[in-house]
Amino acid sequence: MSAFAPPVYDDDHPVHQLAWRPCVGIILMNDDGLVFTGKRVVGKLPPEAPLWQLPQGGIHAGETPEQAAFRELEEETGVQHAEIVYELPKWLSYDLPEALIGTALKGRFRGQKQKWFAMRLIGDDSEIRLDTHDQIEFDEWAWRPLADCVDLVVDFKKPLYQTLVERFAFLVAPKG
Repeated sequence: MSAFAPPVYDDDHPVHQLAWRPCVGIILMNDDGLVFTGKRVVGKLPPEAPLWQLPQGGIHAGETPEQAAFRELEEETGVQHAEIVYELPKWLSYDLPEALIGTALKGRFRGQKQKWFAMRLIGDDSEIRLDTHDQIEFDEWAWRPLADCVDLVVDFKKPLYQTLVERFAFLVAPKG
């Protein structure tokens, strides 16, 4: 089994003593209903790790999920002009694979619980700048159908991304 496969933990596994890191995720859409995908900077990631994903990030103390979504969008994409068109009512979560427990997410979390937002870019692609923040997350980007993202993301996030495809299908362009 791949180190990046979705994990299945027994009920008595120590991972259950760890919390999920509270985060937001953003599905940024253009006028054609395609979504922004970013290719993560390799940095600390293993070379075999799939690198494409949607913008996401942690919620700071005192911040609402909505505030965090706009902050993360700007930090990761440079986009300052977007509007929320839908907020998924339910939080989604994923667990890290065992090989990453204790190292990823500063070693303090079992995975992430995420509040997802669909946002529409107001303006054009010229607003997208990946180098506007000290911590650069992405070094490349592309517009894609949301359904394509499932095959591009690391394996342990695939079930969550499949849920995103199902729950946000009414907003985005169909695959193909």
